[in-house]
Amino acid sequence: MKKNFGKQTYLYPMPVLIIATYDENGNPDAMNAAWGGIHDTNQIGICLDKSHKTTKNIAARRAFTVSIADAAHVKECDYFGIVSGNTEPDKIKKAGFTVTKSEFVDAPVLNELPMVLECEVAQMSDDSDYIVGNIINVSADEAVLTDGKIDASKLKPICYDPVAHNYNVLGEAVGKAFSDGKALR
Repeated sequence: MKKNFGKQTYLYPMPVLIIATYDENGNPDAMNAAWGGIHDTNQIGICLDKSHKTTKNIAARRAFTVSIADAAHVKECDYFGIVSGNTEPDKIKKAGFTVTKSEFVDAPVLNELPMVLECEVAQMSDDSDYIVGNIINVSADEAVLTDGKIDASKLKPICYDPVAHNYNVLGEAVGKAFSDGKALR
């Protein structure tokens, strides 16, 4: 028997996304966002409250990067979610991270996180907290590749558990997509 929990924002997995932007003076900022994912082909959607410095930066620059938080950087990625760029202008440096300007969009790439999506704004309105970005480029460190492809077991992406407020590692393969179900035909 199932237990009812009512209206909740419970969903698994909830990726931990680190959104990086430049402010009006060219200073980099980063924040932790769990409410996001693929929106459409070559697009990502993220839900960011208007009070975030990141949201203001995205509106001004029309670009952002989305790094995938990983198990090796849980402390730093959590820090990006508990400290506001509105009150701490040097969050990235305090976390011990460095940035490189994206080759593709007007936003910083966090060097320490091994996978990043570089995005330009496709949709953003004043009356919604939802931002859609066109994915212009995806890059990943060679260390998380196997046979030239991103390997989740090497990347060790983390997801947010909205019930227990934990970060969990993803990566163990339990089946083969578009294949295992054929046995039921």
